[in-house]
Amino acid sequence: MKVVILAGGYGSRLGSITAAIPKPMVALGNKPIIRHIMKIYSYYGFNDFVVSCGYRADIIKDYFLNFDKYDNNFTIGLASGAVEVEHKSPLPPWSVSICDTGLSSLKAARIKKVEQYLDDVNMVTYGDGVADVDIAALVKFHESHGKILTITGVRPQSRFGEIVSEDERVTSFFEKGQTLEGWVNGGFMVFNRELLDYIDDDPGCDLESTVVSRLIEQDQVRMYKHTGQWACVDHERDLVYLNGLIESGQAFWELGVHE
Repeated sequence: MKVVILAGGYGSRLGSITAAIPKPMVALGNKPIIRHIMKIYSYYGFNDFVVSCGYRADIIKDYFLNFDKYDNNFTIGLASGAVEVEHKSPLPPWSVSICDTGLSSLKAARIKKVEQYLDDVNMVTYGDGVADVDIAALVKFHESHGKILTITGVRPQSRFGEIVSEDERVTSFFEKGQTLEGWVNGGFMVFNRELLDYIDDDPGCDLESTVVSRLIEQDQVRMYKHTGQWACVDHERDLVYLNGLIESGQAFWELGVHE
């Protein structure tokens, strides 16, 4: 089963942080977000990845081409070009296909452009979200209902007190840290290959507003409810928050595989 990581966006809401690098390469701790995401899947035995790139694809390509050198000390003979890498730890058992799917392609179009790599059943997620989701249970749920698409629904915790009001009248106040009531799409989706039939060749074909909407109309979507923790890096404050969790030893998505 292939795991597609959508890694082509600009990440413009992160401002100067993503001026020179794509969002999935922004560091959490001392490793890029994309690596944290891959570790989640790898923990459950899913090690075959397809990375759908766009903005600054060269950065992602370079990272995986030189994966061992980013992790370890090395000696290079500048005249000969010979490189001797000191391997401090085993490399993860990952197969990674890096595909440049264009600068302007939307999410569904990026999936369509990697169809040659896909199996009958695949997973796809965004390049900016982490969670302690049970991937094995997610796949089992998808296989149980027979529909084309499973979306993982999450209820993120508010890091700020949230006020709910009608006009000027306050109807509810949620303390900082409480789980919000509504479910949102947390990524971590599973889809059958038939999904590709709903995607045209237009680079502007969007996943949520176009493809998922069509599938919903045909009763082909189910939600896997993840009641654990989830977060995404959408703004600089998210990055500060998640790096704070790493520093305090509370990184809920770290499952102990391939540091």
